[in-house]
This record gives sequence, structure tokens and C-alpha cells, in this order.
Amino acid sequence: MIDKMTQLSQRKAAVIAGLAYLIVFFLTPHAWIDKLIVPGDAAATFTNLSGSESLFRVGIVSWLIVLVADTVLAWALYYFLKPVNRGLSFLAGCFRLLFVAIFAVNMLSWAEILPLLEGSELLATLNKSQLEAQAMLHYAAYIYGSNIAFIFFGLHIGIVGYLVWKSGYIPRALGVLLLVAFAGYLIDSFASFLSPNYANNDTAFWIIVALPAILSEFSLTIWLLIKGGKTANAKNT
Repeated sequence: MIDKMTQLSQRKAAVIAGLAYLIVFFLTPHAWIDKLIVPGDAAATFTNLSGSESLFRVGIVSWLIVLVADTVLAWALYYFLKPVNRGLSFLAGCFRLLFVAIFAVNMLSWAEILPLLEGSELLATLNKSQLEAQAMLHYAAYIYGSNIAFIFFGLHIGIVGYLVWKSGYIPRALGVLLLVAFAGYLIDSFASFLSPNYANNDTAFWIIVALPAILSEFSLTIWLLIKGGKTANAKNT
């Protein structure tokens, strides 16, 4: 009975995946939290975070909702792409769930900034400069944790791109775009560890990661919502 309840038609899987993707797109808080961070200036960053503590808290909650949506998306995409290759579809889902798990743990770095902003009595022995430095260190830990998480996310996107290419019922152009995004995610994650200069280069990030990711994944989202599952004709392999 439970197995039958969890089975999805390809059309339902496509719609669920598309709706989950929309949640991810519109709630991911990078755009409105990153503007509070001033690279290399702990004092200015701490001032921005203190002055926008409510926004920062909303960012944490938004990320948690996004991670729930990512979990649903991993499940829905598995069912949608299972007719192409069951094993690879399962592996893609596992990589996305690994991303969710690592990123959820990584969110502790943001949570650890909150007591610093609140002026917790436990931190009464720290002066303002120390509080500022602690906040910046926690944010740096979040960035590095994100780079680790997005390695697994990139692998997920790569497999999804390959399955889209092989499917025969999804436009191959979407597969190509997803594979380009896959390369961008991996380049960005490893380069962020290998090169401090790259980590501070916003232009490189937009060219290598952001634009290919937005173009490929948003295009897939629209296709899933409008066409997904209506013309599927692949067989389980």
C-alpha cells in the first residue's frame, strides 16, 4: 500500500519537481543576504548583520525551506527520470540528498552568528572587535561548507543533464545546458579552495556558475511544468 502511494506518474512527478524548483529559485536567500557581507571588513559586516538581524533570520528560515524543497525535488526527479535509467536516476537523487544533508549541517555556521548579534550573556567577556571577528569566521566557515555541498549538487546536475540528453523525450538542449552548469559548479567549488583570488571574484562566479545554472535549471523548471510527462515514452532500464 505504501509503495503504491509513493508511486508517481511522470506528469505528476514533473509538476512536483517544477513547483519545488520554483520554491528553490524564489526563496534561495543568496541575493539578499550576501549584500550584508563586506569582504575583508569584519566591523562593517557585523554592523550590517546587527542592523538587519530580522532579514538574517528570515534568510536562515528561507534556506531551511529550500532544503525541504530540494529533498522533494530529489524524490520527484528520481521518478521522472527513472524510465531513462533507474540506477543513474537513483544516484542523482542520492547526490542531491547528500547536498541537502551537508548544507543543513553547514547552516549551523549561520545559526552560530545569532548569539553574537543578540549579545548573549555567555559572550560578555568578548569585546566588540572579537564579536566581529567571530561573526566573520562563522560566515567564512559557511562559505567553505557551501563549496563542499555544491560539489555533490554539481554531480547531481551532471547526472540529470546526462539523463535529459539520453531521454529522447526531453529537449537535448536542456541536457547540454545542465552539463555546462555541472562543469561550472565543480570548477567553482574546487577553485574556491585552491585560489583565494577566485573566491573574491564575483565576475568569475557569475560567468562560470550563476548564469549557466540559472539558464539551465530555470529552463528545465518551465519545461517540467508545461510539458514534462506529457510525451514520455522511454522504458525502464
